[in-house]
Amino acid sequence: MVPLRQWRTTAHLAGHARRLGRLGNSNTFSTTPCVRSSAGISEAADYCKDLVRKHDYEAFLTSQLYSQVYRPGYYALRAFYIELATVKEAVSQTTLGQGRFVFWRNAVKDIFKNAPPRHPIAIALHQVTQNSHLAQYHFQRMIYAREEELFSPTHLTVESMTAHAESTSSTFFYLILSMLRQESAIFSHAASHLGIAQSFATFLRAFPFHASKGVMVIPAEITAKHGVKQQEVFSKHATSKELEDAVFELSTIANDNMMTAREMFKETGGKVPQAVMPLFSAAIPTVSILTRLESVNFDVFHPSLQVRDWKLPWRVYTSYYNRQF
Repeated sequence: MVPLRQWRTTAHLAGHARRLGRLGNSNTFSTTPCVRSSAGISEAADYCKDLVRKHDYEAFLTSQLYSQVYRPGYYALRAFYIELATVKEAVSQTTLGQGRFVFWRNAVKDIFKNAPPRHPIAIALHQVTQNSHLAQYHFQRMIYAREEELFSPTHLTVESMTAHAESTSSTFFYLILSMLRQESAIFSHAASHLGIAQSFATFLRAFPFHASKGVMVIPAEITAKHGVKQQEVFSKHATSKELEDAVFELSTIANDNMMTAREMFKETGGKVPQAVMPLFSAAIPTVSILTRLESVNFDVFHPSLQVRDWKLPWRVYTSYYNRQF
């Protein structure tokens, strides 16, 4: 997943949206139930695919591992994830953000009533719910978690940050398991820990962006423990021993969660069933972030961390065919 600052709706995507009935104002959506046609469903699917391809490189990379049967569903679910994750950066006022989340809460309810609003992501999501048994609860959980970010962008404790990760990244993986019809205690447990690791690593990679906004993504209990001077970090935009120690601790927690996810497959020698390997291939970009952080001594401001890992495609496909992460 790319840093939030790179997630912007393009004119091309807006064109798709308008053709599907979304109004020109990006803060206004049509709540009128749509009449779905094969053309409308196709354009909605294209919109979601384009959104993921343009704004979530790593998710698009791993999407190629899904069969053609499940790929449109993956794009729809990931587009929904991106849509929610970018609300905070896309609006100028908290009330506008709240309006977006009210729209999506109602949209999800309507989707499960077979009356999705005229929004490409809603149309695509409705198609997924027709083909898979997805829990409405998971969608609402993600919405509420993202809405909380409008008012509490920082976390006091690791426990709070973990709960947020479980409500966003982990919950997204639960939906993917449902779509694949591969729900099980083992897969869900592994997906939960993978989601936490992915969320923590993504926040660390995007640290410079958040710091430029005066937001400290590392929980206060860790920064206080290591004596990190937050205002100094925000003003100097540079690393320090204290900050590196804090980053190391959060990275270690992320890595521990990754190790726990792997342990769920120890009885098969670390081999993941092929049916769910596309999902667990999402671990490879996370491992890449943590490995690169370690290589620069946990300096989150190091320029190399903002450069795309050119070896990532090879690593993802190698992991997929070896069925290990």
